[in-house]
Amino acid sequence: MAKLARLSQLVFLLMLAVIPATSAYAGGSNIVSVPALGVQSEGFSGVVNYVLVQFDHVATQDGPTVQFNEVNLGGGSLVGEEWKEGVRRAVHAVTRAVGDSGHDWLITIKNRSMTSLTDGMSASAAVAVAIMAAHRGDTIRSDVALSGQIIPDGRIDVVGALPVKIEAAAKAQYRTMVISRDQPLTSDWALTVEVASRQRVQLIQVGTLDEAYEAMTAR
Repeated sequence: MAKLARLSQLVFLLMLAVIPATSAYAGGSNIVSVPALGVQSEGFSGVVNYVLVQFDHVATQDGPTVQFNEVNLGGGSLVGEEWKEGVRRAVHAVTRAVGDSGHDWLITIKNRSMTSLTDGMSASAAVAVAIMAAHRGDTIRSDVALSGQIIPDGRIDVVGALPVKIEAAAKAQYRTMVISRDQPLTSDWALTVEVASRQRVQLIQVGTLDEAYEAMTAR
């Protein structure tokens, strides 16, 4: 499973050929991939998707501008409106966190999923970390996954179905899971702790994007 997960990340890099090139750079592209945990509608089982973020500075932009690459190549890349809204919230949270208006930002997002359509906001915090890493030129750790919703002010909110997401992360050899500090308030917290213990997955609770970023990056 570890080899499969890393192969999926490699496939993302091969996807660059289908990401539109920008016409006027103020600097080179930065590209970051991040795991995103979801739930398959059939069977209610967890799944690990991968999100590719390409970050460019474009001199003529009045941004930040977000574009979604939804070309299907042997798998799902289509995303729903709620998923896209989560990305927009992630962009807003990152501009606040780094103190930049983002006027020259062009962010291209591609989701890579085993399912034909991905929706919901549980990947939005992971996307925010990826955008910040691409902006700063940092590297995301290969052994850590994050499941949480981002709020535009930078707080990390809870997600549903965390136990099955932890199981999926463990199968993909992610040994650490970053989650919202408020997750213990959810109804399935006892099961979450049980599954994490059984799968030997460490849980790191964070309250803000900055805290999630520190846990996710190799700084």
